[in-house]
Amino acid sequence: MSSGNGEGAFQRPRPASPDDDFHTPEKRAPDPCGSHPRDWGIEQVCEFLRRSGSEDPELLRCLRGKKFPGSTLFYLTESELEEMGIGTGVRLKLLYCLSKLGQRHVDIMKVFNDPIHGHIEMHPLLVQIIDTPQFQRLRYIKQLGGTYYVFPGASHNRFEHSLGVCHLAGRLIEALQKRQPELDINHRDILCVQIAGLCHDLGHGPFSHMYDGRFIPRVCPGTAWKHEDASVKMFEHLIDSNDLRLVLEYYGLKPDEDIDFIKEQIAGPIKTEKSSSSWPYRGRPEEKGFLYEIVANKTSGIDVDKWDYFARDCHHLGIQNNFDHVRYITFARVCDIEGKRHICTRKKEAGNLYDMFHTRNCLHRQAYQHKISNIIEIMITDALLKAYPHIRIKGSKGNMYNIATAREDMEAYTKLTDEIFLSILHSDEKELEEARQILCKIERRDLYKYLGETQPPEGKEIPKERYSKMAEEIVKSQPSTSSNKTGLKPEDFIVDVINMDYGMKKKNPVNNVGFYSKYNREKAFKISKEQVSQLLPEKFEEQQIRVYCKAADEETICDARKYFVQWCKDNNFTKPQDCDIVAPELTPMKADCNVVRDDEKHVSKAKRKLEYGPQQL
Repeated sequence: MSSGNGEGAFQRPRPASPDDDFHTPEKRAPDPCGSHPRDWGIEQVCEFLRRSGSEDPELLRCLRGKKFPGSTLFYLTESELEEMGIGTGVRLKLLYCLSKLGQRHVDIMKVFNDPIHGHIEMHPLLVQIIDTPQFQRLRYIKQLGGTYYVFPGASHNRFEHSLGVCHLAGRLIEALQKRQPELDINHRDILCVQIAGLCHDLGHGPFSHMYDGRFIPRVCPGTAWKHEDASVKMFEHLIDSNDLRLVLEYYGLKPDEDIDFIKEQIAGPIKTEKSSSSWPYRGRPEEKGFLYEIVANKTSGIDVDKWDYFARDCHHLGIQNNFDHVRYITFARVCDIEGKRHICTRKKEAGNLYDMFHTRNCLHRQAYQHKISNIIEIMITDALLKAYPHIRIKGSKGNMYNIATAREDMEAYTKLTDEIFLSILHSDEKELEEARQILCKIERRDLYKYLGETQPPEGKEIPKERYSKMAEEIVKSQPSTSSNKTGLKPEDFIVDVINMDYGMKKKNPVNNVGFYSKYNREKAFKISKEQVSQLLPEKFEEQQIRVYCKAADEETICDARKYFVQWCKDNNFTKPQDCDIVAPELTPMKADCNVVRDDEKHVSKAKRKLEYGPQQL
């Protein structure tokens, strides 16, 4: 999408000229005098104020004392001028002059043609970030990892998703700025929120969530590492290795404060030993706390990251998207909830928000947690576990890292993408033979065999500590009807535990959303589930257990299915859907498992009456 040189060089935009209306941006001649206001020194700033009639002595004295350059002048806000002690009349006159100046020196935006959002404009600073090796790396990381091996259309990458999140972040914050000027949203806020949206996924490893969700926990059990941590480190590396701090200043940002703000939006508050304040963030004060709810909303889970992957993933998967983010932006407002500012929506949108979380759940069921894409990711993980001690990646200062430790050095991590799959597959090194055989099986679709799916009783979900012991439990559940020839062992079984929820585990995320009425748009309130509909879910989290077998011969697989059914019976798990066929001698597990309850009978009988009439019953 972007055709930058990838070097991150600082290229200042060309200033406008009187002939600009007659040429495309590419043909505009640069001004040899460097007359763009960002290039002005303090004396040029003062000269501009004199010519524009804003030659207030106190104002000029303040500007000279603080040595304001043109890059800072461009983005002065009323609150900053008020803190400097500038009177109301002078403030308003100055801000008017600056707005006129800004209109004459508009930044030339770059246009990207996105299949989801259409033609989107990107600020030159965002383009500078896009055209770096660290960001371009995202072109080579699949958005949905192993799901691409099941859904042929799911070939999109983290690169285009990040552009989409940046665009939606800009649309939402600009809508709030226009709708509520009293929020004091300024140019810095908008750019920082867009940069956070652009860079929030920089830390993803090969095959996206497979790396941090499957591979790293098996290499380093108990680690608390998340891809958001790597996103922050990669962002810092991107800024430093491409000398972008001067570029940030050139476009009016304050590097230390605003870089903290961007990092906090990606991964949460920056932990410090001296943090004693009740407000945990450093980048923005509490009155602007709503800005932290745009890219990654820790309060309710409603954020632009989800909006883009809903629309983008549904488009590429061929699944219907039932959530309209444009409508949400139209009704979004910042309201007061218990003395704090939060992004809220109209009360009539409550049902739509339940649809949004239901869409998320459907995407997980149909695609993200598809039983075949999951086993392919498990097989890729097995291959990486076999290969990672033998693969070396060169990092900073010439140090060497492997697939697991590369995340500790961003120069090495920049080189780690989905390409590792082909590197192993096409390698002829003896040490990689076992890993190569596993990947060859994926290519031939010779996958581990799916045995079935079950669920534990409510309130007796499987804890993480038990995950590694479940294969051994299945082997111990050998049914009396199974063949003794197979000799199944724990390593023959793979147990995949999946926790499905609405984004906040057992909690209802809509309970954390503020709603406002058209009669009072300033105060927000909560809406209970019962006030919305009687047809909404009672539970917001469930656990599914899927079991696979590595064996290839039919006799062993047939016995493995019986082991699985017996294990479900021993643990009082739900009856696997096809167990009456694969293990009829072991089912039914309970006396009532194939019996329709009385209330279901009543409904069924009433339905037949409507369809056929009482005389035919």
